[in-house]
Amino acid sequence: MSAGTGIRHSEFNHSKTEPVHFLQIWVMPDRQGIAPRYEQKTFPDAEKRGRLRLVGSSDGRDGSVVIHQDVELLAALLTAGERVTHALAAGRKGWIQVIRGAVALHGHDLAAGDGAAVADESDLSITAKVDNTELLVFDLP
Repeated sequence: MSAGTGIRHSEFNHSKTEPVHFLQIWVMPDRQGIAPRYEQKTFPDAEKRGRLRLVGSSDGRDGSVVIHQDVELLAALLTAGERVTHALAAGRKGWIQVIRGAVALHGHDLAAGDGAAVADESDLSITAKVDNTELLVFDLP
């Protein structure tokens, strides 16, 4: 969502019987005056299983949602022992957010709800410690 003046938005669980797990992420746009817009997309688990799937980018490539910032947002679903790696260009930074499960990142253990900033690394190497691990990776300027 790109919200401007006069935009109202509310997140809530529409189900009266099923629990929901929300993760709200704010990425500041790279410029002012962007027209308000809303985009929502579902990425099948199969596209994220055992690999990093691009789900957000500045140009919407590979079917990702458009983010008005020099950022890539990648999602993965992993089983215990599976490893994913994302190369970082020189000067780029990373952020890892563990949604469910647990991972090892460059020798550090992270559990559900944990996030970690990474700088001065050439890649992000993430190994799931348990089955059904879900994570997000941000590639940032």
